[in-house]
Amino acid sequence: MKSLIHKVTGGLGKLSHWLLSFGPFGLLAIAFLDSVLVPIPGGVDAMLLLLAASRPSWVLSYVAAAMIGSTAGCVGLYKISERAGHRALNRFSEKKQKRVKDLIDRYDMLSVLVASVLPPPFPFKLFVVSAGVFRLNLVRFTIAIAVGRTFRYLLEGYLAARYGEHAKEILAHYYPAIGIGAAVLIIVFFVAKNLLKRGSRREAVSSVES
Repeated sequence: MKSLIHKVTGGLGKLSHWLLSFGPFGLLAIAFLDSVLVPIPGGVDAMLLLLAASRPSWVLSYVAAAMIGSTAGCVGLYKISERAGHRALNRFSEKKQKRVKDLIDRYDMLSVLVASVLPPPFPFKLFVVSAGVFRLNLVRFTIAIAVGRTFRYLLEGYLAARYGEHAKEILAHYYPAIGIGAAVLIIVFFVAKNLLKRGSRREAVSSVES
């Protein structure tokens, strides 16, 4: 069994290095495969850092490719989960399933957006699968993924272009705090927005009644 896993992992590693030779298009393919449940050794983040550090002038192309590929892969996983996602959810405890379902029901796309910017080991794919199973609106789901991934990959691309090979160490040290900080800011923004909407509605109702 271990030898089989080693062969599969080695094969995927060779595939990722081959795809990288195609630049942004290869990164797009890697991001798609990794997001649709074909884990690529090193992950999209490592591949983006590698490419952006080696060719800083292309950083926006790499960021766009990673974002498009990752978003498309998540949409693919969402569609798969609409039909077969319950099987995947059974791998998680009922308590965790219920917690994620409650978050999606209550906060809608906000829950997916926050999940997309939080650092590992946060179970991001659990939110993607759950979004498909519980039928979160596909347009809002796609927007949330695209926005979250754009933030993440822009940050990684900028650091790689500016600091080269040291970007990985910087991200390992600071991204957990940055990701959590971004999630908090997103939540505060949406809460403030909802409060302003409620205030406007109350003022409108008061003016009508008077």
